[in-house]
Amino acid sequence: MRLLSSGELAKELGISRRSISRFADEGLISIALTTPGGKYRFDLETVRAELRELAEKRRQERS
Repeated sequence: MRLLSSGELAKELGISRRSISRFADEGLISIALTTPGGKYRFDLETVRAELRELAEKRRQERS
């Protein structure tokens, strides 16, 4: 498992780094690791799965 910084994750997902930080702070995506300096690291596949589930849940709520 390769852990990505918020900037790397944002680039992979095509969204802003600020969105990544907000999603993590709101508990919408899992933080795989917090470095001693307080930086978050994420697993790309875990976050992709969480965002898919979140999108599906929101679609169902609108139906």
